[in-house]
Amino acid sequence: MSQPDDSLEKEDPGPIPEAGLLGKWIDKAGLIFAAGIVVSMLVLINEVVLRYVFNAPTIWAHETTIFLCGAAFVFGGLYCTARDRHIRVVLIYDSLSPSLRRAFDFVISVICALASAVFAWAAWLMVQRAAFRPDGSFRLERSGSAWDPVYPGLIKVFLLCVLTIMAIQFLVLAFNYARGRK
Repeated sequence: MSQPDDSLEKEDPGPIPEAGLLGKWIDKAGLIFAAGIVVSMLVLINEVVLRYVFNAPTIWAHETTIFLCGAAFVFGGLYCTARDRHIRVVLIYDSLSPSLRRAFDFVISVICALASAVFAWAAWLMVQRAAFRPDGSFRLERSGSAWDPVYPGLIKVFLLCVLTIMAIQFLVLAFNYARGRK
């Protein structure tokens, strides 16, 4: 009897230690958005069956799947930040000494925190138009379709939240890189 090859099974690394407690929360929340992708697939299967088998299409399936997948993609940037899976030029980065890498990680994290904060500010300007009427009362932007859900307004508010948390996560990373924490 042969033994299973454990080299094929890789343990999920999770968030990097420098991401701290926030990174752990982000990592756990990723399961919710992964489930959203599965739900969107089930909605699409349901729509295909209803449309082509029963000739009874829905008015909500298309916008719902776009919203669920869009939310997952927006969250994906934050998820990659906590796991240190963002794009970098490894040709240069891999040739650096560990101490110089940590310095680069610090500088990169500070720059990314600033960029995320600027994008969060831009998202706030977008949310002001998408979530508030001119008189200041709260009303989310709607899609304008026959079903007319509030998904456009929700996704803009969600983008603002994700970018704000991303800026904070990059600051946590910068702080921990500066301290040399592992």
